[in-house]
Amino acid sequence: MEPLVIVSLLLGLMFFLLASGVWIAPTLMAVAAVAIDVVAGRPAGASIATTAWSTSSSWTLTALPMFIWMGDILFQSRLSEDLFKGLSPLMRRIPGGLLHTNVLGCTLVAAVSGSSVATLTTVGKMTIPELRKRNYPEHLIVSTLAGPATLGLMIPPSIIMIVYGALTNESIAALNMAGIFPGLVLAAMFSIYVAIKALSTKHYNPIIEPDAGWREKLHGARKLLPVIMLLLVVILSMLFGFATATEAAAVGVMGALLMAVAQGTFTRQMFANSLMSATRTSVMISFILIAASALALAMGYLRLPETLAQWVEGFHLSAFWLLMGLLVLYTILGHFLDGISCVALTISIVEPMVRHAGIDMIWFGIFMVLVVEMAQITPPVGFNLTVLQSMTGHDMFKVGWWSVPMHLVMLVMLFVLIAFPQLATWLPHQMIPVHGA
Repeated sequence: MEPLVIVSLLLGLMFFLLASGVWIAPTLMAVAAVAIDVVAGRPAGASIATTAWSTSSSWTLTALPMFIWMGDILFQSRLSEDLFKGLSPLMRRIPGGLLHTNVLGCTLVAAVSGSSVATLTTVGKMTIPELRKRNYPEHLIVSTLAGPATLGLMIPPSIIMIVYGALTNESIAALNMAGIFPGLVLAAMFSIYVAIKALSTKHYNPIIEPDAGWREKLHGARKLLPVIMLLLVVILSMLFGFATATEAAAVGVMGALLMAVAQGTFTRQMFANSLMSATRTSVMISFILIAASALALAMGYLRLPETLAQWVEGFHLSAFWLLMGLLVLYTILGHFLDGISCVALTISIVEPMVRHAGIDMIWFGIFMVLVVEMAQITPPVGFNLTVLQSMTGHDMFKVGWWSVPMHLVMLVMLFVLIAFPQLATWLPHQMIPVHGA
């Protein structure tokens, strides 16, 4: 059977199952079983069992539940609320005012949570009522949440980076380091857009509170220090080779617990809630990874990645046009799937093409994350737009339309990343080598 026919049949089965409401992981597992047993003629049960064991017993993936737990501890202990309270006094007189708390708040919470939806929910719950109370334009409230919330996928520690690293056998610590500069540059671009929009928007007349005194500003800044110090310890320990990604994640969990105790927010209920929430999320992601590994094994049996890579090579595409094709692919997938599922679903086919084109896999990880971020707010059905719709009460058309400017800012950032790949590759190359995950 022709490879393209096989791919078409398997994709048809996959989208049929997804459209029927079957979860991502069982869908991938079912497609893998059909491909191995029916098409490749091998015993699917034994093959999938072996792959499931090798994937789930990977030491690299131990960083995943630890980083998730760290974020849940900070969220359950309400330490994330201190970020908004600490930022507010510092933002009042900047063009755009408290809208910048959405951008900077998302940037900091992104580093805590590692998830765009968690970032959007955490910051949105705090800022939407406060900004509405101060008469900020609704379209700017929505747009300054839509774009910056996606930074949860890029700024370390990032859950999706761990998934990508595990599936491509790339260094998770290096991937996390690679996301720092692009994430900060993108956050700066969001803030510049907010300032320009605030200065140019007609009928922009928010209620400006009296300027805070130095005492209030210092008191607010104190609320930022614990979380910022914890993040610096986690990130710098990986950068300078003092700890692997797994060890840094363990340090992050202990630091988050100690901070909760020191601030009086640690309770038995908070500990249990954070542990159970992290367990549910980790199990869900692990199940997707096992299913994705089974699908990658099936693709390997059928030699589909090599065949498709040769097929694409026949078009003689440059690396740039290959990236543009992948931009379209992930934008479409982002309408229907979350970021982790997009990566898990496609990486077994995409990786050989990218490596064959001579593209650095660490850099491509950042490119992929940025494209997936864009897909999360691509109208009309981007994943984060659905969350924003439920939080703001606006219809999907308005939320999507108001999010378009942030999508364009991210598109500009994508071409900046292509033009200056050192943004993503310079810092990982400065890392002191350290053994382990």
